[in-house]
Amino acid sequence: MREIHTSLITEAVKDLVMDAEYNLPEDFIQAIKSSISKEESPIGKEILGEILKNAEVASKEKVAYCQDTGYPVFFVEIGQDVHITGGSIKDAINEGVRKATKEGYLRASIAYDPVFERKNTGDNTPALIYFDIVPGDKIKIKFAAKGGGSENQSKQIMLRPADGLEGVKKFVLQCIANAGPNACPPFTVGVGIGGTFDYSAVLAKKALFRHIGERHPDPKIASLEEELLDLANQLGVGPLGFGGTITAVDIKIEIAPAHIASLPVAVNIQCHAARHKEIEI
Repeated sequence: MREIHTSLITEAVKDLVMDAEYNLPEDFIQAIKSSISKEESPIGKEILGEILKNAEVASKEKVAYCQDTGYPVFFVEIGQDVHITGGSIKDAINEGVRKATKEGYLRASIAYDPVFERKNTGDNTPALIYFDIVPGDKIKIKFAAKGGGSENQSKQIMLRPADGLEGVKKFVLQCIANAGPNACPPFTVGVGIGGTFDYSAVLAKKALFRHIGERHPDPKIASLEEELLDLANQLGVGPLGFGGTITAVDIKIEIAPAHIASLPVAVNIQCHAARHKEIEI
């Protein structure tokens, strides 16, 4: 049994959050670089270049890449041979977010009461945390800063099984087209198929953590990812919605078993501020 103190988790989370806010993932940077040569629109090429410049400034100056520093979302895998000491892991993660918000000069974006007063909590807590117990004696923490613009364009639908594959493709492409400029393309798109109403959305969000170009192990799903990406880039939305051939840099799908009467599908749009990072303790 390996013991891990909550203070270690707090500091690791603080560093993880600040790193994600300042530095876009390298796979996304490379995807934008390769997209410039593929983009047919002159203004689209210019915008992609500006995205790279913005990323360079944010990383060099240690400032947030986007003023919307997002809703802090965590997927945490806890090894079954880990014993956490010093308090609650949930409290430790939230304290790390709190410290990152203060020390990293990040905008506070969480309204505790979503309907009435909409009072800001002032420190980006509480974070949204999903836990999973896995074999081993380590803790893996995956973090996403989920901006409001792209999250607002995400959708879920309960299709009929008879809608089948064509119904899934139609819904995914409609979501991307409708998101348009509002979600700051080029997008990374997570798709969750199966499970239940709620779990399909969790699958869509989890899909966004896969590296760009990392295909699903099932060849049929991998082929669907590639087909949807090609179709999405025929929609003409383009970088920041000004038109062009690069609307999305990747589409990633996760699936789960579904009830015989259901075909849940969720689409989680991710803007070009693709702030996804992970660490292992």
